[in-house]
Amino acid sequence: MNIFNYITIGSMVLLTILILMQTRGASLGAGLGGGGEVNSVRRGSDKTLHQITILLVVIFSVSLILGILA
Repeated sequence: MNIFNYITIGSMVLLTILILMQTRGASLGAGLGGGGEVNSVRRGSDKTLHQITILLVVIFSVSLILGILA
């Protein structure tokens, strides 16, 4: 295994955790897409989690492509 495989696996695990942390609403169904709330503005820690998630998606994608090419 090369370094890109480790980066891909690590970013995948962190990405999964961050996506699960971004659920809206307090009910169990909200985590599975059942939340009916529509919020257009992210603020505070929610905005930070969203930005970190985007960064991890980029890292995951680049490491996956470089791992395939290597």
